[in-house]
Amino acid sequence: MVEVQMQAAEGGERTRDHSPLSRHRECKLCSVGGTRLAAALAKNVFSHAISVWTPVISHILLRKSPNSSIRVLRTVAALRAHTAPLTRDHRTLSLVPTMGALHAGHLALIRAAALASHNVIVSLYVNPAQFGPKEDLASYPRTWDADAAALARLSRSLADDPDVLGKISAVFAPSTEELYPGGFPGQDVDSPGSFVTITPLAARLEGSSRPTFFRGVATVCAKLFNAVQPQQVYFGQKDVQQTVVIRRLVRDFLFPTEVVVVPTVREPDGLALSSRNVYLGERRRAAATVLHRALQAAEDAYGGGELEAGAVLAAARTVTDKVTAEQAALAAEDRVRFEVDYISLTDPDTMEDIDAIDPARGAILCGAVKMLPVEAPREGEDLGLSGGPAVRLIDNIILSPKAS
Repeated sequence: MVEVQMQAAEGGERTRDHSPLSRHRECKLCSVGGTRLAAALAKNVFSHAISVWTPVISHILLRKSPNSSIRVLRTVAALRAHTAPLTRDHRTLSLVPTMGALHAGHLALIRAAALASHNVIVSLYVNPAQFGPKEDLASYPRTWDADAAALARLSRSLADDPDVLGKISAVFAPSTEELYPGGFPGQDVDSPGSFVTITPLAARLEGSSRPTFFRGVATVCAKLFNAVQPQQVYFGQKDVQQTVVIRRLVRDFLFPTEVVVVPTVREPDGLALSSRNVYLGERRRAAATVLHRALQAAEDAYGGGELEAGAVLAAARTVTDKVTAEQAALAAEDRVRFEVDYISLTDPDTMEDIDAIDPARGAILCGAVKMLPVEAPREGEDLGLSGGPAVRLIDNIILSPKAS
């Protein structure tokens, strides 16, 4: 049983909530030995990555034992007071930014951070600035109880692992008023406000479909980096363009932090873990691997000697065209509809489309598909969270350089 102890603001009344660990399915990576994960990271695999629950409390203790706790902080002042002593005596501090709705991919990031750092800060905050005016901010999953249980279980696992250097020192769960003191951040392209923009990188690929997304990501990350002052920050490869944007942010704004990218965590059938997968429902979930299979086909073409972008991407289109035709042949109550937003072959540093792969540098294969709502639901069918709205899925594969 995980004990979640809450202390009301200004020393108010305490309440207790007992949440069984069984509510959170066990993270597949938590059983992986720290040495093995460290070895994987040491290979420098170009690697895998965010909601905030905003209770009226000053802090929460997620207690795994009488002498061990994870403090949850809601204000920048409390965060800075907590982190100030953490880097003394050559101790290290890392940050794992998330938007909550934690899954095994997030837990892998936290474990990787704890392998290399004495103290890990995990942020849980749904950042409105990275949602467009018609996107799913209101329906984005908020799963505080499950997140608390997951972090408590992971904290216990880290404490029991002799290969792990550090621990989850605190969770930073601010309100929007705390992170955006100038007011709610605008979500339109021309909204007033204080924003960080990384151009033209942020306008490509994901940015072409979501023009304010990377502006919001860069802005909130700059705020978090300033507030936490971490030596390392951890992101996942699944959001590969985001990792390139964050590296550029750190470089251009002289943040004294290292960006560590951890490999994508996948389901057994290859689907990349994402907080948005809960919207899919059973039928669309079965077809959602189409993007990963298309990228794998393109990867195989590169492995077979193809370097021209046209030939590599044609292999991916063969897969998506085949699945589209197969689904179109089914009855409406059986089929799945999806749209391919893009499948691109890009430069690993600039995310610009390339005409051919330089085998000495490699490339990034990336794509996005929109899984459309089920058009003819069957009676009692699981359509996913919120009735199964359209779900945009992204994925990528890193094409490693070839030895000369």
